[in-house]
Amino acid sequence: VFLFDEPLSNLDAKLRVQMRSELKKLHHRLEATIVYVTHDQVEAMTMANKIVVMKDGIIQQIGTPHEIYNKPSNMFVAGFIGSPAMNFVNATVIKENGSLWIKTSGFKVKLITEHQEKLDSFVDKEVVFGIRPENIFDKLFAINAQPDNTIKGTVDVVEPLGSETLLHVTAGEDFLIARVDPRTKAQEGETIDLVFDMATIHVFDKETQQALI
Repeated sequence: VFLFDEPLSNLDAKLRVQMRSELKKLHHRLEATIVYVTHDQVEAMTMANKIVVMKDGIIQQIGTPHEIYNKPSNMFVAGFIGSPAMNFVNATVIKENGSLWIKTSGFKVKLITEHQEKLDSFVDKEVVFGIRPENIFDKLFAINAQPDNTIKGTVDVVEPLGSETLLHVTAGEDFLIARVDPRTKAQEGETIDLVFDMATIHVFDKETQQALI
């Protein structure tokens, strides 16, 4: 068993990328067990077969990178993995015309059937709604835009990054970051229609912070 304690922390960004690749090659060649400690989520996601997320010495979740990213067990894990971090918004589960919706101070979106079944016992209760920036789309470039998964917001900041653009958006009292198509025409101060991929959203118990879906 090999133990590594943040071996790449003092390297510059370019060299870290190269060394991650070299360490993975070494692992495949030796076929040995490696326990690798890091605070860098990128290292954890790109190098691990299995990740153990800890907080204050307590294990929060054990899973593959795919499981940790897509099915976080609680708000700590959800917020730790991903950059920019997952958006968290205080919300209420409501029921209208037989369907469940997530309602916040700034928007209302309809839950998909699979999620409605899981949240039926939380109607009229406060929860925390979570959605990753990469699962929010500029409506102009969204392929699944519907009235029940589209919200309006005001663009506060536009950050073009070449291959993508980050939009900092305010909807009512809610603040969101969206990672959108770089072709977006969004301008600061303008109103924008954003589309949520409702199949990828997360809902957490407000008191325990444990994942409900």
